[in-house]
Amino acid sequence: MRFLVTGGAGFLGSALANWLARSGHTVRVLDDLSAGDPARLDPAVAFTRGDVSDVPKLWTLLQGVDCVYHLAARVLVPESVLYPREYNTVNVGGTVAVMEAMRDAGVKRVVFTSSGAVYGEQERQPVSEDARPNPDSPYAVSKLAAEHYVRTIGALWGIETVILRVFNAFGPGQPLPPAHAPVIPQLLKQALGGGSLVVFGDGKQSRDFAYVDDVVDGLAAAATAKNVDRQIINLGSGADVSINALVDKIGRVTGRKVAPLLSGAQKGGVSRLCADIDKARRLLNFTPKVDLDTGLRWTLERDPRFKTQPRG
Repeated sequence: MRFLVTGGAGFLGSALANWLARSGHTVRVLDDLSAGDPARLDPAVAFTRGDVSDVPKLWTLLQGVDCVYHLAARVLVPESVLYPREYNTVNVGGTVAVMEAMRDAGVKRVVFTSSGAVYGEQERQPVSEDARPNPDSPYAVSKLAAEHYVRTIGALWGIETVILRVFNAFGPGQPLPPAHAPVIPQLLKQALGGGSLVVFGDGKQSRDFAYVDDVVDGLAAAATAKNVDRQIINLGSGADVSINALVDKIGRVTGRKVAPLLSGAQKGGVSRLCADIDKARRLLNFTPKVDLDTGLRWTLERDPRFKTQPRG
């Protein structure tokens, strides 16, 4: 098959693009490199630098494409609070541009990567796809709005649409920006550096962490699965862990004595978020293979940023 992966030089996008290319597919990637790195990509992947809202460029890249994976987005929740207009422009406007260009080019299926963040605070856990979204950040609002555009434009123009709400993906190579870094690589870095592990809130809040290879399996299946048009499907591990328990696991996997430092500088977010993955099992034949402990160990072993630090 022929694929276009927007945001394909990012953490999750590059893992997907490389998997597709190594499986014999033709893969094109579009990324503006605001957070991506083309060095992550397999030589077989055709990379183009550009803005996801550039419709003429999209027209060119979409010629002959069978399926689009739309991952291009701004993804930092705290940043979205400061810059909601930018998040709306990229995450919503960029998605509409992709759908318009697909309509014009005659592409028949899109797999849109949304986020478990759209659920917000939910009483019933694990949370299923029929739960009413309760977004609590501009990032989550932008993802939910983009979902509606994808499904509506798809229905109007005969484009098959699959929306995957991805929970906390992690693994080797996950970015570590100076501010608002994802929790797992940040805690690994702090543990190996001998410092305290900063935990926002009381640390009792829990999250569903899914290893990147498992998420890629689910994404890959969505391109050819049957009876998934207009479906919204959770992708996660199906299990959650508190941040305090995660700190303990980080200590064990790094071999370091760790001391959590609770910080009130930033809220810890929703109290619990765990994915109900029954629908993914049924429609995508999705079964997570990597548990959290194994994923943490592989991240530590396979990420060169962590290999270079001495372990006690």
